[in-house]
Amino acid sequence: MNNYRFKAHPWHGINVGDNAPEVVTCFIEIVPTDTVKYEVDKETGYLSIDRPQKYSNIIPALYGFIPQTYSADRVAELTNIALGRTDIEGDNDPVDICVLTEKDITHGDIIVKARPIGGFRLLDHNKADDKLIAVLENDAIYGSYHDICDVPAQVIDRLKHYFTTYKDLPGDKSPRCILSDIYNVDVARDIINRAIEDYNIEFKNV
Repeated sequence: MNNYRFKAHPWHGINVGDNAPEVVTCFIEIVPTDTVKYEVDKETGYLSIDRPQKYSNIIPALYGFIPQTYSADRVAELTNIALGRTDIEGDNDPVDICVLTEKDITHGDIIVKARPIGGFRLLDHNKADDKLIAVLENDAIYGSYHDICDVPAQVIDRLKHYFTTYKDLPGDKSPRCILSDIYNVDVARDIINRAIEDYNIEFKNV
């Protein structure tokens, strides 16, 4: 019973899921109705205010990360291979994930089961910052999607716009986040497996 007296840390205390990478546990930090960007404080595990949204740019899906993943050498290697480079590093964060659902979920700080179907290869200040795209497990609408090509173009465009502008500040002469390409479900699963390996090396084998 002692294990149930304390809240699990969202990054380190929640299992990625027995069926990963096909189905993963996701910790949701923000939802489309949020006008403030929240993110988990790595030290305490509590949600903290990252920044208010400066413009009317809201996340068009549930957004969070996959617990017990880490973007380091193995995740960055995939980006370097795809872009023909050798200088990209991981961003040293858990892997981000967007979860599409027809349900009206009004707050974050929750966990959901989702099925990754693809993702965006994003560079943030020359660091690998992949944004996986997933569907809520058994969702009535999106549950039939199995690959990124199944998602309507309008939904993809909204996600692309958000992730290529959400970190820009007034006066910036160039965008901070660069979207290099969009990949399918097989690459998304590869990234998850690599991120789990990176996590085990960084946190479990020390």
